[in-house]
Amino acid sequence: MGAALALLISLSYARTAPDDQVNVPVGLPPVPYPADNPSTPAKVALGEKLFFETGLSSDRTVSCASCHKPDHFFADQVALSKGIGGHDGDHNSVSILNAAYATHLLWDGRSITLEDQVRYPVAHPREMASSKEGVVKFLSGEPSYGPLFRQAFGDEAVSWERVTKAIGSFERTLLTGNSAFDRYQSGDGTALSPAAKRGFELFRGAAGCIQCHAYSQAHPFFSDFDFHNTGVSWGRSSDLGRYEITKAREDKGAFRTPSLRNVAATAPYMHDGRMTSLREVVDFYSDGGTKNPFLDEKIKPLNLSERDKADLIAFLESLTGDVSYRPHAGLGPISALPAPPKEMPGRAALLQRPQVKSPRHDGALEPHP
Repeated sequence: MGAALALLISLSYARTAPDDQVNVPVGLPPVPYPADNPSTPAKVALGEKLFFETGLSSDRTVSCASCHKPDHFFADQVALSKGIGGHDGDHNSVSILNAAYATHLLWDGRSITLEDQVRYPVAHPREMASSKEGVVKFLSGEPSYGPLFRQAFGDEAVSWERVTKAIGSFERTLLTGNSAFDRYQSGDGTALSPAAKRGFELFRGAAGCIQCHAYSQAHPFFSDFDFHNTGVSWGRSSDLGRYEITKAREDKGAFRTPSLRNVAATAPYMHDGRMTSLREVVDFYSDGGTKNPFLDEKIKPLNLSERDKADLIAFLESLTGDVSYRPHAGLGPISALPAPPKEMPGRAALLQRPQVKSPRHDGALEPHP
């Protein structure tokens, strides 16, 4: 069923984004765009403004960027993001960088397109607590939006469909790549430390991380975009993840595999944000997760040594990369790029590296010497 759904989604998408729409960082394939929502600069600019628009929430205090912060790799630095009235959301706000490639969105996978997923935070009673009608009414009453809708869609009419297409178009430009690991895979044998190289061998070998955090040069996302029960919060929470959508018994406690790109700089971790360090995460998996009747068969005790754990963390730190986003003129002061993580002192210079348009990387998953 999962493979059939992925094929259906792929058939509805154009093979690549227009070359003038996005600079694709090293390590990523061309961006897929849906056939019914081709990208244009005007649509992206409108989507960017909407992404930062607090008027989409019922009390005019919360925007998409409130939880997906540009200066935190479009994730949030707290376990549960705050919605209207300071209410906690249901899940940790995972980074939306590279969401353009995902086949499922949100922790429980209830949405399969960037356009569709807009409705969930807008309508959630503890996030934006608004509605499609409320959003359209607000935007229709704001004079600054009429010309932007005309430029993007040909006339000034505001509709929910147009709102979602603009936001989806903008979010497809939010990419991350050109990490030390990407440069290593592209032929720079000095890009990784010896510890990170050992960690990569563990990651794809004895530790088995790659079984869920899938990586190949054709699929460089460090996620299989699938759902797994690892035992996180089992017995402590009534949240059953994917089961809430499918009602399939085997999906109880399963959540979508998040990407590991920029993972060293986007704590806290897990769907409920309960883990605050990579060491805590590595220890959890080394111990075999939390036993429960629906624990994924891939989760087994690893009994990693202290050196193994340090090497894995060194590898995960090598996945911190560049961010494609640059604020559009006229949006006001926005902190556009994440601060360099302390554990990667050389990253500041990397942010200034030129990005490469639509690179293609072929070949087997083998480290370069």
